[in-house]
Amino acid sequence: MRRLRRGGSALAIFAAALTATALTVPAQAAAQHHQGNASGKGSAAHYVHGKGKMSHGRYAPMHGRNVAADCASKPTTDHVACEAKVHAYNTSGRTGPQLMTAATGLGPADIESAYGLTGQSGAGRTVAIVDAFDDPKAEADLAAYRSHFGLPACTTANGCFKKVGQTGSTTSLPKTDYGWSLEISLDLDMVSATCPSCHILLVESSSANFSDIVTAENTAAATPGVVSISNSYGGTEDGTEASIDSAYDHPGIAITASTGDNGYGASYPATSPHVTAVGGTSLTKSTATSRGWTESAWSGAGSGCSKALPQPAFQNGLSSCTTRATADVSAVADPNTGLAIYDTANSCGSGTLCDLLIELGLVSGSDGWVQVGGTSASSPIIASVYALAGNTGSIDNSYPYSHTSSLWDVTSGSNGSCGGSNLCTAGPGWDGPTGLGTPNGVGAF
Repeated sequence: MRRLRRGGSALAIFAAALTATALTVPAQAAAQHHQGNASGKGSAAHYVHGKGKMSHGRYAPMHGRNVAADCASKPTTDHVACEAKVHAYNTSGRTGPQLMTAATGLGPADIESAYGLTGQSGAGRTVAIVDAFDDPKAEADLAAYRSHFGLPACTTANGCFKKVGQTGSTTSLPKTDYGWSLEISLDLDMVSATCPSCHILLVESSSANFSDIVTAENTAAATPGVVSISNSYGGTEDGTEASIDSAYDHPGIAITASTGDNGYGASYPATSPHVTAVGGTSLTKSTATSRGWTESAWSGAGSGCSKALPQPAFQNGLSSCTTRATADVSAVADPNTGLAIYDTANSCGSGTLCDLLIELGLVSGSDGWVQVGGTSASSPIIASVYALAGNTGSIDNSYPYSHTSSLWDVTSGSNGSCGGSNLCTAGPGWDGPTGLGTPNGVGAF
């Protein structure tokens, strides 16, 4: 996306052009440009607060065109991209996220219901999030999300939340990147939705280069209390991954990684034999099943065979791969059945004009509620389920393979064409897009 400097001449010129041409903003969009805060005050939105009080009708996910987040472009062999997709403002053309007054999309009560997490607690355990660049609004936006859904406060002051740079410093932080800020909000909100009692450590690398990312990964793993680490990014394999793979090998800590958002095709670090590779599903409320939900493989979920990394013994005979195959397990990732997140980090501030520039894709960032998906959502969900399971010190990514009775087997949908193989088509047992399935409680973790 093109970026404009806040308060710069380009912004003033665009504002003048809007006035001169009497640009008409669609009624729906105009109504959305006054969100102001997470409470919905001053707007037409009327929220039902409190965990378990989410109205599935009022907050039903929106269906339509989705675009890659601003941090999701051009992964390379040494540079990662995030795996987030946002519900777009318009249905044609390249646009930014649609900003909404209401928390449209799935929330904590939905995650708890769909994945059998009622009554589980991760108290005393920390989920770490590794992302690139700094989100200056991370703690404030996290507070708004948790307050809206009636979750307990998670702040620096009460010891629940901590943000550090890649070497662990709380004062020496990376430069800001508003595309990655949306990714960070997504990750923090998904940990909150899945494990409200967990502590959260956000480790921000100085860049999206693997050299910095793996430094951040090791910092997260060395932090006392961390039981799981989520990595919602991926890069292209070039055969040299073994030289940095030790960063994802920390026995006793569950490390999850997104498999990608571009359909059939593998990416690293999901292909590391040390991580739990997390695929994606479409999750829909249903009265036709005793579970109350239906799930199918999301068409964008990544899967495939590593170019060089070895196949773990627990995957022998499951696919045509002779190397590491992805995914292992999965969770909701389809933006059309996506998650409500709260993010206000952007390069133009707030107000009607700023919001319109964001939605048109002319300014980077968000300014309120956004509906988001991608395997960037499913990775922190699964990392949080590991924390809820509480197998501290004995976590092993082979564990789901011997506890499949505690997973919902996803048997429909595909993410591309691979000759009818289970590497891209969901079916009974293991398959590429959804792995062994999605959580049915914490017994598989």
